[in-house]
Amino acid sequence: MEGILVCSNENCRSEFPVIDGIPIILANLRSYISQNILPLLSRNDLSSTMEGLLGDCAGPGSAFDSMRQHLSTYCFAHYGDLDVGGLSCKRPGAGTIVDLFQKSMLPLKEELGSCIVDIGCSVGRTTFELARRSGRLILGVDLNFSMLKLAKEVARQGEISYPLRREGVVYERRNYPVNFENLNSVDFWMCDAAALPFGREVFSSAVSFNVLDCMWSPSEHLRELSRILQPQGKAIISTPFDWSVNVTPVESWLGGHSQRAPHEGCGASFLRALLNSEKSPVELRQLQILIEEDVPWNLRLHDRSLMQYNSHLMILRKSLPESS
Repeated sequence: MEGILVCSNENCRSEFPVIDGIPIILANLRSYISQNILPLLSRNDLSSTMEGLLGDCAGPGSAFDSMRQHLSTYCFAHYGDLDVGGLSCKRPGAGTIVDLFQKSMLPLKEELGSCIVDIGCSVGRTTFELARRSGRLILGVDLNFSMLKLAKEVARQGEISYPLRREGVVYERRNYPVNFENLNSVDFWMCDAAALPFGREVFSSAVSFNVLDCMWSPSEHLRELSRILQPQGKAIISTPFDWSVNVTPVESWLGGHSQRAPHEGCGASFLRALLNSEKSPVELRQLQILIEEDVPWNLRLHDRSLMQYNSHLMILRKSLPESS
């Protein structure tokens, strides 16, 4: 639950903390911790009344409010379909990540392999679903500590507890049991999807649901996917191409600009061309497109607000190395 990982290289000896059972393995560790000390030290033993008072005092737009909004939105999208007591399962947006997951799994007839990484796992539902489906080792990675902590608690306690936003800074604490199989094969780490701390060709499969447009460098994320995949390994990626300059510089967007270019600013066309171009890095050219389709994905913001997306889904396969 708590410890320090130390690099065994005598010329390095870098230290990485394990907090609440989550290894934090980042190259820019000092910068990350200094900017994210609130979620690292956050507590979950306060009553909903006390949380409400703190939320009123912190106010909208505060770091505390932002953290609760993210947990509300993504927990509902991951686990809302299991909230039978609160009837949340009947509301639009409840558990829609599972719909996306199931659509991505339908075309895959073969096994996903023996070791799978879920990149951008958020609060963990897709990681648990991968474990249930495959019975293999599954590692969920993300950069949001609050979400990883919640996923870890679900695995350990068999229960989810999160603040569901009603409106403004008004929240309702939702608690209910959730049961998943093969939890002993699941773990969660904090890692940067564009700089994964793994060697080459470690994983038999990788998934990356709605992560590409949340990266400082989407192309680096794709290169990392290719690097860590074994030959013939599958990668499942999806993205709504919902770009924001607060996360991704415009120059790094895959589409969404330069409508005068051959792809006319279309993200799906841009991504397709990037993977097929002879000018692209070899890691990208190794990712062969097997299937493409658009899949609905909805995110609940509060009782009166729902964001509706069409997420572009791609199933890729890493090609065998070229013979010399």
